[in-house]
Amino acid sequence: MAKTDGEVVIKKYANRRLYNTGTSTYVTLEDLAQMVKRGEDFTVQDAKSGEDITHSVLTQIIFEQESKTGNTLLPISFLRQLISYYGDQMQMVVPTFLEHSMKTFADQQTQMREQMTRAFGETPLTKNLQAPMQLMEEQVRRNTEMFRQAMQMFSPFGATPQPAPEATKKSADPRDIDDLKEQLRTLQNRLDSFGS
Repeated sequence: MAKTDGEVVIKKYANRRLYNTGTSTYVTLEDLAQMVKRGEDFTVQDAKSGEDITHSVLTQIIFEQESKTGNTLLPISFLRQLISYYGDQMQMVVPTFLEHSMKTFADQQTQMREQMTRAFGETPLTKNLQAPMQLMEEQVRRNTEMFRQAMQMFSPFGATPQPAPEATKKSADPRDIDDLKEQLRTLQNRLDSFGS
């Protein structure tokens, strides 16, 4: 599918077919998911009324991704918490917070990828970042703690926010980085040996 400049308009017809006006082709929800992954911007409009239905189509893509792959991104506890905010005072704050959290997460992932590339060079390991799970787990803990603290600030009955554990505030110990480098070298050697 050819990429066009600017925002593409996708028309959704009554027969549930989706038409990409940028490429003049019919597309599927999977095609739209791939467009999102490539960073292509689009809006989805109801072909008859012209109403913007982008939100519901993106939600439908998430639903399909969650049900078909078996690799769910949204834990049940998160979904329950999210549902509980509908109709609540928090409903106004949650979208902005989630958007900010996802942007921060993406920025941190980019920074980590750049640091890994600077430390180890361009390798399959630094491209997909599946091996250094310890770093990612620590980042997830920080983000979860940040979310918990933010939710406590807005909860009228919640306890006062607890400070983040000291371990998340201190900088990385050089020995830990050296250990991680050694683990990555070992993993890279194993990957290289599979290719031979």
